[in-house]
Amino acid sequence: MTKPQNPVQMAVIGAAHGIKGELRVKTFTGDPLALADYGPLYAKDGRAFQILDIRPAGTVVVVRFKGVSDRNAAEALAGTELFVDRSVLPDDGEEDEFYHADLIGLEVRDDTGVIGRVVAVHNFGGGDILDVTLAGCKGVLIPFTQAAVPHVSIADGFVQVDPLAAGLVDDDESEALGRSGFDPKGRPRGPKDAGGNR
Repeated sequence: MTKPQNPVQMAVIGAAHGIKGELRVKTFTGDPLALADYGPLYAKDGRAFQILDIRPAGTVVVVRFKGVSDRNAAEALAGTELFVDRSVLPDDGEEDEFYHADLIGLEVRDDTGVIGRVVAVHNFGGGDILDVTLAGCKGVLIPFTQAAVPHVSIADGFVQVDPLAAGLVDDDESEALGRSGFDPKGRPRGPKDAGGNR
C-alpha cells in the first residue's frame, strides 16, 4: 500500500526509549497493542513504518520499528504522526462509535435545517469536541455528547444538534431566537460565541 488517500491517525511517536531504537508511542486505538494489527503505518510524507515489536508501558506503548536500530534514529522520529487508510479499518463498531475521519465534512442540522459543517474533531482530554463552521461565521466547538448531538447519520451525511445542549443558545435566548440559535444578522448567539462550551 502507498500513502493513505483517506488517512486516519492511529498514533503519534514520542520520545526514544533506551539506546536500541525503541520509541514511546501514544496510540488512539481502543486497545493500544492493536496498533500492530493494522499493517504498515504511514507518516504524512508517505514514509512507511512496520512494527516489529510492541509492548505496554504505562499510558503508552513501546515500539520497535523496522529500520530504526539506535537512539539517534529514534530521536529523529519524535512527534511523527502515524496514519492508516480508512479502508483498512473495520466498520462494525458499537452503535455510538464513530471514526473522527467519518465525522469531518458532515452537515450540521438543527430543527430548522442545515446550520453548518463539521470541519474537525478535537479531544483535549475531556472528551471529543466537534469543530463546526456555522453558516458564514467563525467556528464553534460543540461537545460530542448524546445530549448535544443526539443523532449521527454517516450514510446520510449529517449530524443533528440540540442548540441548547450544544451551548449555542442560553435558556432565555432559545425562546426569543427560536431553536436555531441565530439572531437576524445570522451570527451565532450563546453564552460563549467562540467556544460553545457549557
